[in-house]
Amino acid sequence: MAANFWTSSHCKQLLDQEDVDKVPQADSDRGITPEEFRLVKIHMSFHIWRLAQQVKVRQRVIATAVTYFRRVYTRKSMTEYDPRLVAPTCLYLASKVEESTVQARLLVFYIKKMCASDEKYRFEIKDILEMEMKLLEALDYYLVVYHPYRPLLQGIVNDTYKMDLILIHPPYMIALACIYIASVLKDKDITLWFEELRVDMNIVKNISMEILDFYDTYKIDPQRGLPEDKIAPVMNKLPSKA
Repeated sequence: MAANFWTSSHCKQLLDQEDVDKVPQADSDRGITPEEFRLVKIHMSFHIWRLAQQVKVRQRVIATAVTYFRRVYTRKSMTEYDPRLVAPTCLYLASKVEESTVQARLLVFYIKKMCASDEKYRFEIKDILEMEMKLLEALDYYLVVYHPYRPLLQGIVNDTYKMDLILIHPPYMIALACIYIASVLKDKDITLWFEELRVDMNIVKNISMEILDFYDTYKIDPQRGLPEDKIAPVMNKLPSKA
């Protein structure tokens, strides 16, 4: 692992918002709009979280898995790489990278249990192992991810992984935005503290507004994720087991 964020592959791979939002041509050809592209990423982030709850891994593993998932689709299309398979494979890969390994057979067991009524989500061990190799290539084998967890505010930070912020901003700026939101909600004036940090408050406030806009726009059930009637039509546009 790099000694610090600034010398890491994570830092070197930060992207502009427009690059993250761009729908791959193959998906666009299937009628996937930018908003639908965003909805799939939100939906599958929840899928990773629910699967992770079943196999009982640390929050850091979940965060790394979601980062891998979102990063893949800045380089590959959902038409090429079925998000239903990419999601559990990212969790499998992240569990190994974060030294909290989950066996592929356990993931397969819980996927079948969770998604018994939808065969498009059901995969075998060989599917996950084959996709793992594809993901490693898609990620250029850059697997180190820094997260804004330390030192606090896990709830708000967790919600930032339902967005693409980790692909765009340094983790410390995301953490500061979460602190800023908490200070406003608690009516605490920490202006002097921010001034001592000498950070660009415009960026901090912009990130904060993105987080708050996300809450206001999507109003997602924290346990169930997106409503089925909202995500199902989008998922049906994607081929299965690509």
